[in-house]
Amino acid sequence: MPHTVPLSIVLPARNEATGLRDILPRILAVVPGAEVLVVDDGSTDDTPAVCAEHRVKHLRHHYAKGNGAAIKTGARAALGEVIVFMDADGQHKPEDIPSLLEEFNKGYDMVVGARQAGSQAGLHRAAANDVFSRFASWMVMQPIADLTSGFRVVRAARFRQFLYLLPNGFSYPTTITMSFFRAGYGVAYVPIHSPRRASGTSHIHPLRDGLRFLLIIIKIGTLFSPQKLFLPISAGFFLTGLAYYLYTYITAGRFTNMSALLFISAVFTFLIGIVSEQISALHYKNIDTSDRESD
Repeated sequence: MPHTVPLSIVLPARNEATGLRDILPRILAVVPGAEVLVVDDGSTDDTPAVCAEHRVKHLRHHYAKGNGAAIKTGARAALGEVIVFMDADGQHKPEDIPSLLEEFNKGYDMVVGARQAGSQAGLHRAAANDVFSRFASWMVMQPIADLTSGFRVVRAARFRQFLYLLPNGFSYPTTITMSFFRAGYGVAYVPIHSPRRASGTSHIHPLRDGLRFLLIIIKIGTLFSPQKLFLPISAGFFLTGLAYYLYTYITAGRFTNMSALLFISAVFTFLIGIVSEQISALHYKNIDTSDRESD
């Protein structure tokens, strides 16, 4: 697959030697000449030997820092103007890279491989991803086909603008997706089929990491689109206070302290949303400047 700009491929890996033995030759065959970086997140298997065998760059964390930390290490070290991020466990097919690059070359800043039906590791994850994607779509007012997919092509300079926001855990795709939409960057989705993991075990725990994803979406929502969260809450306080006031006025002919408290809560929540919206804008004040510098 020819590419007109320097291309880097970053694979975060923790004890994925078996998967790397299968996927590295396929990557080198599909995108010959691309820089391939394996970020070893504290592996205890023979990941270093596999990287040496296939002559790809091996970046090592001395202890496990998390998938997001590995992504950040790879993004900082990558020399390409365009970076492909993909998993090392074989769930992302190198043969799909040309399709993502073809869409990316239409002028997008990020293209994500959107997993289709049957690609998720279990119905619970598919359902959770669908719920999170719908919620995030409402937050950014743009359709998000797959919020948590780690298979994506990005413009390196723009991706690095948000490194300070990315968590060290598995939720980096959520953060970077909403960051790109909030910044007004072009994002596209390409349908892919992700096969089940052939070996090893997943490092994601559904209950623990599901709660983390939900908290991160709420945190990102308050960071990028605060009024989307605060305005409905404010409206809820106001309508509850109004309903309670009408009830007490009809039944007792008076205005109660509870109604006053609900109205005050509505006003304060609305004002907090306004202030949060202004603070959110500060995260993007240098975006245009950094874009010109990268160009």
